[in-house]
Amino acid sequence: MVFKSIKHCVLIVAGLLFTTSAFAQLRLPDGYFWKQLPNGLQVVVIENSKVPLATIQIAVKNGSFTEDSVYNGLSHMFEHMFFKANKDYPTQAQFLKRTQELGAIWNGTTGYERVNYFFTFDTDSLNAGLKFLNAAIRFPIYRIEDMEKERKVVDGEFQRAESDPGFQLDFEVEKRVWGDLFTRKNPIGIHDIINTATPEKMMVIKNKYYFPNNSLLIICGDVHHESAFTMAENIFGDWASSGSDPILKYPIPPFKPLVKSDFFVKESTIAKTPYMMFEWQGPSYATDSASTIAADVFSTIVSLNSSKLQQALVDKGLATNVSVSYETCKYTGPVQIFVVPNPNKLKECYAELTNQISMFDNPDYYTDDQLKDAKGILLRNDIRAKEKPSSLASQLSFMWCSTSLNYYTDNTDDYQKVTRADIKRYLETYLINKPLVGGMIISPDLNKTVNAASFFAAK
Repeated sequence: MVFKSIKHCVLIVAGLLFTTSAFAQLRLPDGYFWKQLPNGLQVVVIENSKVPLATIQIAVKNGSFTEDSVYNGLSHMFEHMFFKANKDYPTQAQFLKRTQELGAIWNGTTGYERVNYFFTFDTDSLNAGLKFLNAAIRFPIYRIEDMEKERKVVDGEFQRAESDPGFQLDFEVEKRVWGDLFTRKNPIGIHDIINTATPEKMMVIKNKYYFPNNSLLIICGDVHHESAFTMAENIFGDWASSGSDPILKYPIPPFKPLVKSDFFVKESTIAKTPYMMFEWQGPSYATDSASTIAADVFSTIVSLNSSKLQQALVDKGLATNVSVSYETCKYTGPVQIFVVPNPNKLKECYAELTNQISMFDNPDYYTDDQLKDAKGILLRNDIRAKEKPSSLASQLSFMWCSTSLNYYTDNTDDYQKVTRADIKRYLETYLINKPLVGGMIISPDLNKTVNAASFFAAK
């Protein structure tokens, strides 16, 4: 399954002190326990006894950010092959039979900067489940017949996505935003690469990134951390380290900044309703963590029904939906505005949206009450997200792969510390008068009457 995007935030607002990697100063919420095994595998145990279940997850710093044009989509293929055959269960039928014996609910996701695999089952199955996970992550078997079947499954997922005009628009926008490095932001992959995937290419991925020192194991639920750590070390302790950081050994090339705005109109017969999308290259956690948290707060402000953006477009009948989002990434996160415009007022909608964007950094664009409301929403969203024990592992591993465990711990408090100055700095650094890519998808019949290219252009 392609993951794009569970939106979690990171900190940090200007002026706060923080530590990036000193394990001695690691901060975790109550009930969270951390240990690093001698082979470099980090293990987090989350004690949560709301229900008599356990969730185990292993996350790897892999995904589209590691892929060039030769391998684009193969991290996703690797994720699918994880649930096939391995040393202990040499056929998929045996693998699936074992999941049934464990009573497991299972899945995996592939995103920009993380691939993860997770199982939920009765607490009594924890030790057996960890052994099952160990066999799959360390000792896969890539049978040609399994790959032939799974290539069709993965490519079918891609084709289903292409039947959505929103996906088509997003795909075209992303190609222009990221240029030569588009594959690094394309988890779904490329048809030809998916359909020619081989066991040898799967082993290349495994031998680059699937090591304990590039992975996080999370054990969550009705468990005790001492016994869980003991199980983890007994089962995963002999997994050999790569000896060096794979991300340093295979460096991620920097994304080239946009030098000018680029707008396009795409005609498609499946676009019964036109869509507009606008995207900027936003902040990177690695270089500007302050702006990542400010981006989340601002996106929440302009999503309020009372915001000037919503009032100008939705309340005035120029659009039925306007959403603003930022996805936290270690390596340049995208900022998007997605609009479902009124088909009868396309030109007016675009003109007013452009006008609103130009005013984003005005002191009176939002009120103090709206800033307070946005922070309250983010706080409630965080509380709600942590109510389901089985989802905690996924939230934590996302942050570990793209930011750090400390940012996961602190983000709720740091949302509350964002100031107007933080938001203004974010907007003026990444959005206001900065190059962007704008795209519209529209049916040929409608475009004959409106000639979208005559007004939908960079200003």
